[in-house]
Amino acid sequence: MKTINKLYTALILIFMYAPIAVLILFSFNESNSTSVFSGFSLKWYIELFNDGETLKALYNTLILAVLSSVIATILGTAAAVGIDYMKKGPLRSIIMTITNIPMMNADIVTGVSLMLLFVFIATIFGISGILGFGTLLIAHVTFNLPYVILSVLPKLKQLDPHLTEAAQDLGCTPFQAFLKVVIPNILSGVLTGMIMAFTLSLDDFVISYFASGPEFQTLPLRIFSMTKRRVTPDMYALSTLIFVAILILLLLNNLTKKDESGVKGAKK
Repeated sequence: MKTINKLYTALILIFMYAPIAVLILFSFNESNSTSVFSGFSLKWYIELFNDGETLKALYNTLILAVLSSVIATILGTAAAVGIDYMKKGPLRSIIMTITNIPMMNADIVTGVSLMLLFVFIATIFGISGILGFGTLLIAHVTFNLPYVILSVLPKLKQLDPHLTEAAQDLGCTPFQAFLKVVIPNILSGVLTGMIMAFTLSLDDFVISYFASGPEFQTLPLRIFSMTKRRVTPDMYALSTLIFVAILILLLLNNLTKKDESGVKGAKK
């Protein structure tokens, strides 16, 4: 039975990661073929760093992902603290339901609704060309918030509420107690939410497609525009670099959690 379980797990992992392995392999292909590996070369990585439009789209994507994840982390952490202080009841249930809507809702519904909202506001105030970086940032913060809230809430539930009271008894103001007691204890949840928000923002296409304007193009939108002609192999190189970067972030996040659990175990 154990052998079957291991085989089943291995097949699932192969099914999930085989396409990525092929992509990484062909990012080093000497030719532009997607089926024949003709030799090892860094040609497409050089082509990537010489492609100005793709690098600009990558820069836009990174700026958007960093800003949206930071803003979503600040707002989401504050919202999680507020929800945690609420007593269990109808109000808390309603707020948690509203929080879960962006996660459960289809991306196309969220994207279209946000686009209609932005256009409606632009019509009321007589603004032309409202869709751009600002609307895209608002859209990304909107769908990132629930993931941050749900990453921080479990850490707040694990936190002993008497610690904050003890800090205030020792002379801390409520804000100082929050910074010196609450934040260090929920930091792993905050970082997890931030990393998740960053990766979701980096990956998003559907919502970005509806909330962005012609003057601001993210990497997913750039790749989509290329599919109308042909995706060049330098996109394989770019995808490989992004995959490696995300993998490093996840490893760092897991190592942080492991160190934290080790410290807690040593204290016990």
